[in-house]
Amino acid sequence: METAIQKQLIAMGEEEYREFSARLIPTVAKSSVIGIRMPLLRKYAKSMEDQDAFLNDLPHTYFEENNLHAFLIERERDFNKCIERLDAFLPYVDNWSTCDSMKPKVLQKEPERLLPHIKRWLSTGETYTVRYAINLLMSFYLDDHFCEEYLILVASVHSEEYYVNMMRAWYFATALAKQYETALPYLESKKLDEWTHNKTIQKAIESRRVPEEHKVYLKTLKR
Repeated sequence: METAIQKQLIAMGEEEYREFSARLIPTVAKSSVIGIRMPLLRKYAKSMEDQDAFLNDLPHTYFEENNLHAFLIERERDFNKCIERLDAFLPYVDNWSTCDSMKPKVLQKEPERLLPHIKRWLSTGETYTVRYAINLLMSFYLDDHFCEEYLILVASVHSEEYYVNMMRAWYFATALAKQYETALPYLESKKLDEWTHNKTIQKAIESRRVPEEHKVYLKTLKR
């Protein structure tokens, strides 16, 4: 039997958008996709009542329920509660879209407190938990809070999972845009596996944030 929230979500779905969304998330069964546009789902998250009951009711049935869950976590203002919510939810994340939808401001405001949790998530070996940890390092630790230790952490991740290595490549491509001198030796010394190495170069070359002269040199480092 569908819950009241599921009924409301289904009413917001669009069949054409469902087809589009399903093609972008191949790890998710099409039958679990409703087809709700993200702005509408975020707006719904702001108006939800009895959020705790929904957040505690895991696992969810629909892809959009997972994204709704991510949006609600993102709105959490208490650091410890946010970590608690993430620890409960991350094991159920099964796609890149939901994984990449959670960047709570409360975590960004406390980078020192967050770092041990990022390291803990990196060590789990769970595809989307590891991807999430790398995404946070990319989003929160490549500017004012940058330290080469974080490059080492990401370079040290060994995985056969496409969605982990794609995030590693995205991380290093962003590092080349923001911390070029420190990140470059990781390519020059071939510290990344060949696939991630070449994908990093590809993404850096495609980036508008990487200067043209850097792109010219990066092309010479392809393996």
